[in-house]
Amino acid sequence: MTVSLDNLTVRLGRGGDARVAIEGVSLGFEPGEQVAIIGPSGAGKTTLLHTLACAHQPAAGTLLIDRQNPWILSDADRHRLRGRAFLAPQAPPLPPRQRVVTAVLAGRLPQLSTWQALRSLIYPHNISAARDALAALKLEDKLTLRCDRLSGGERQRVGLARMLLSNAPLILLDEPVSALDPVLGTAALKTVQDEAARRHATLIVSLHDVNLARSRFLRLVGIREGRVQFDLASENVTDELLAGLYGAELTLAASEIVLPESAGAIPKMTRCF
Repeated sequence: MTVSLDNLTVRLGRGGDARVAIEGVSLGFEPGEQVAIIGPSGAGKTTLLHTLACAHQPAAGTLLIDRQNPWILSDADRHRLRGRAFLAPQAPPLPPRQRVVTAVLAGRLPQLSTWQALRSLIYPHNISAARDALAALKLEDKLTLRCDRLSGGERQRVGLARMLLSNAPLILLDEPVSALDPVLGTAALKTVQDEAARRHATLIVSLHDVNLARSRFLRLVGIREGRVQFDLASENVTDELLAGLYGAELTLAASEIVLPESAGAIPKMTRCF
């Protein structure tokens, strides 16, 4: 899916309490591209992803998704366009009493009629597909567990399992592995990237882990105080640029993380903030 932002500004809140969260952002994303958005807390990464999911209406500038401006479409057409994007928040909003199998199968709801969607809440369909998606993220043993029994990291992986079952051509992930240890997080991210590549979907991911972003993505977009600081190939993102982005000096990690073969051929990660 093609996404284009031209001098985009987004304000959060209303009236005198409104504040600028994104200002003057111009970016483009091509079908099948995989991009990491990095920057300090409060930089506007989450707002950007929610704007791309048509959750925030821009105050100025233009957003085009598949060459369509969602905010000049009818409500019904904008809803259909939203259904072509999959957004995974950092903390997936899973109903506490819902079973994991039902939560995962919710990834297919945009593909179902209203009647099919309601029926699936009571009688989950295609349970084997949910089990396979969970197995890809090492969670198959949680299939029938209630969501309120999951840890934070398990909830994040359930959110990613939902994505594996969706057919969305635009995938937006907000800090998808922040609650996972480095090895499990890298393996989960690789699973997501492989699936996005298989279906030629556009994948945009916000990450706090700069090392992970550098090692897994070919393009990095740095955001600070709602503005784009750089948009570069990862190999051109220097420690000096990162220090300017985060307002801190880079330091060398005391040890290196060695990843298993199942996580893919990932370069060693030796820098952190």
